[in-house]
Formats: sequence, C-alpha cells, structure tokens
Amino acid sequence: MMSRRLLLLVCLLLSVAGLTFAQSSASAGAGNTGILSSQSAPPLVIGPGDALAVTVFEIKELSGNFRVSQKGQIDLPLIGKTNVAGLTADEAAAEIQSKLKGGGFVLNPEVTVLITNYATQGANVMGQVNRPGIYPTLGSRTLLDMLTLAGGVTPSAGKLVTIIHRDDPHHPVYLALAQNAAGLKLQANPIILPGDTIIVQKSGIVYVLGAVNRPGGYLIDNNERLTLMQALSLAGGSMVTSKMKDVRLIRKTRVGEEEIRLNLKKVYRGKEADITVADGDILYVPSSNIKTFIYQGYTGLISSANTAVFATQF
Repeated sequence: MMSRRLLLLVCLLLSVAGLTFAQSSASAGAGNTGILSSQSAPPLVIGPGDALAVTVFEIKELSGNFRVSQKGQIDLPLIGKTNVAGLTADEAAAEIQSKLKGGGFVLNPEVTVLITNYATQGANVMGQVNRPGIYPTLGSRTLLDMLTLAGGVTPSAGKLVTIIHRDDPHHPVYLALAQNAAGLKLQANPIILPGDTIIVQKSGIVYVLGAVNRPGGYLIDNNERLTLMQALSLAGGSMVTSKMKDVRLIRKTRVGEEEIRLNLKKVYRGKEADITVADGDILYVPSSNIKTFIYQGYTGLISSANTAVFATQF
C-alpha cells in the first residue's frame, strides 16, 4: 500500500514539474518573439580613416592613437601592420592581443580598443532638408533621428522619402512621411546604417495665374492627385471677369511646351473630365474683355452713386 502511495506521489510531482517547465518555456518563447521582432542596429565595424585608441594595460610604450589606413591597417609597435578593417573594436583588441602574445612580446597582454572617430560610419541626408550633409550613425539611429540631425524638412518637401542602402543600392526603399504628430505613431522608422543615403523628395508645384483671386504657385505632393478644379480652388476660385470658356493649361513635355485649351464651364457642369495637373503645369485663366468692361462700368456707377449720396448728406 505504501509503495503504491509513493508511486502516485512521484507521478504527481513529475506532472507538476512538467507543467511548470512547459509554462516557463512558453513564456521564454514569447519573450524571444518580442526580441526577434524588435529592430536593432548591427555592431559598428572599423573602416579606413577611422581613429583608434589602443591601450595595452600597464605598457604605455605599446599604447597610443592610430589612424586606419586606406588598406584597413594600423601600424603598431613591435607587431607592425595589423589588419583591423571590418572588425569590431572588441575583435580588433583580440587580434592585437593574440599577436602580442603569439610573438612573445607580452606574456598575458590586456588590450582595449576604442574607436574615437568614425570616418566611415555616416549616412548622407540629401534633398529637401534644412542642413543636407553626412551625419554619424552611431548607436541605433533611425530615419527620424537622421532627419532631425539634418534640421528637419523644408516647407517645399514632399511626403516621399527614398532610402538607398549601401549594401543594396539597386533596391531603394520608399517611405511616406507623416504630416502631423498623430501620424508619427504609424510612421515607418527604419534603422539607418553606415553608408546609407536618405533623399527627401521635393513637392511638385502648379502655377495658377490670371483672373483668379489668389494667383501664385501651389505645392502638390508627388504621391497625391490634384485636379484642375482643386488647383483653381487653392487659388481662391475665378474672378467675376474670368473667361472660363478659354482657360489654358501650359505643360512641359520632352519636345517643348504644350498648350491645352480648356472649357472650365463644361468641367464645372460635369460635361468634360476634370483632368489631373502635373508638376510644373501653368493654369492660366484669362479675363473677358466684355465682362471687364461691364464690371468696370458697374463699379464706376456704384462709386458715383455713393459719392452723390455722400454729397447730399453733408
């Protein structure tokens, strides 16, 4: 009886232990999933032009500051030229330590390497930013970090950003920038690696001129669609003297400028298509001579009437 009870107790303990192990394994697996899905920057490696501070513990004669040559080497006391390009700081320290010990120069050397200046660890930020240039990618720099270092985007910047990775220049990545703080929560924000290039595209511009209330140039994002009516609306609409039956759209083509005659009255009424305008288009709304003459006469008549009323009161 006692042996049977003991056997049951052992089985119960094994079951509990197995359940506990399964739960801990599941928790560990869930934690690993989060780690794998998170984005992390690869370790920085040494490149030509970088400056290194090499320290051999308690041996000042073997320590010092060294510049990596274009061949990826540093010239160290006793061991001479050592290849360090492509190595991390820890790997370079291990290499120097191995050569010192292997050559019989130091019995048990302790070596540390610090990269004091990164000549090859920058990313180029170009296009519509306030301070274009090359900025360091030390640590875990993201797209938004790099744009901030470059002073932010200019008022003429579009929504499209191109990222060209140094190790895969033939497959650029295209991203849309958020236009407000609320959109930053959904903003794609990849890590920028050394040698990458960021290009902030410029918005297109369409010019609306002539008999409109606010003539001028209006930005058009390169990933958005702007129609004739929308462009006219941005310019405050047409004036009362406009000749809407003879509007001209001047567009640049490969062979020169093309002039397209448009009847915007028919577009208003839905009888003709509201076509899309493109970057560099000029929409010119002419004035009608008859409408101008009538309008000037009407305003002159109103002005004269107001003057007569003012004169009779005083």
